[in-house]
Amino acid sequence: MSGRTVLAAGVLTAAVCGGLALGTPPVPPAEFAEAFVVTELRLPRLVLALIAGACLGAAGLVLQEALRNPLAVPELLGVSSGAALAVAGPLVLAVSVPLAVQPFLAIGGAAAGGALTLLAAGAARGPSAVLLCGAAVAAGLQSALLVLMVLADQLDLQLIHRYLLGSLSARTWDDVTELTPWLVAAVPALVLCAPVLSVLRLGDDDARALGVRVHRARTAALAVAVVLIAPVVAVCGPVAWVGFLAPQLARRLAPGKDAVGWLPWSAVWGALIVAWADLPARLALAPVETPVGAWTALLGVPAGVLLLKRPPGRARSKARLPGTDGVPGTGGARYGPDGIPRSRRGGAG
Repeated sequence: MSGRTVLAAGVLTAAVCGGLALGTPPVPPAEFAEAFVVTELRLPRLVLALIAGACLGAAGLVLQEALRNPLAVPELLGVSSGAALAVAGPLVLAVSVPLAVQPFLAIGGAAAGGALTLLAAGAARGPSAVLLCGAAVAAGLQSALLVLMVLADQLDLQLIHRYLLGSLSARTWDDVTELTPWLVAAVPALVLCAPVLSVLRLGDDDARALGVRVHRARTAALAVAVVLIAPVVAVCGPVAWVGFLAPQLARRLAPGKDAVGWLPWSAVWGALIVAWADLPARLALAPVETPVGAWTALLGVPAGVLLLKRPPGRARSKARLPGTDGVPGTGGARYGPDGIPRSRRGGAG
């Protein structure tokens, strides 16, 4: 058993014990099976946190590898904002929408946000263009959300505000059931997508030389990310920055791997991040709950920045495929600034 497996198992065990035992009232582990507050309130909330975090962590890695940039996160590509706008809009406009329909609304909104990003990026759809246009689209959609919040009454405003920060409060087994089919549908797509992501890390020219249709592959990766992100946003709200931090941890703790090896670990760390962030969300200001998204952003962004700034050391020379745009494991001086081996350029070094 590898060290990272032991570490993840220990962190998961601590998160499970803390999530089920701590709160009002506290429940000792021996009474977990019989306590109603555990089986009907805390356990579904913990399972939902793990599923939502796994989806966001995997989606974050897909986006970062497809665009070859560690800042390619759902919050900066219009995906999360589009899903949130589609879910919050009917609430403000007093349109009755069944709970079972909300994931489809979220997927439609997320797909619309992603499509606007690709449309704004134009025919080239290079990684930098997609990221910059995505940030602009996200800002526009967030402005539309602010307009909706101005139109909302006080009660709706409180609900929307809590929703937009991401919350696991009052979630039940029904919410877990809503997410599970989407996760099952996304797993085969992730399995097919991961090898292509590894090739995209070589750069667009090298990927084309290996037979990959870069524009289609990048669009397909965005579609997979939408399927992972939108149902989570529909149920939990846009839980922030999990898709940024989880891939950084996956790369840091497994520097010699590529996208195929990082993908499951990014999902694992995403699940653990949300499960751990939900503890202070429930307990820090008890009996008042704070949104879990506030804690993932508060703790996740500084940690992610530290991981980006810290030199990866020997890990760079172990990466199987050269990364680009600052992704850890970019292969040192043997590669140019875009991650393509210098020997392929036909020049001296």
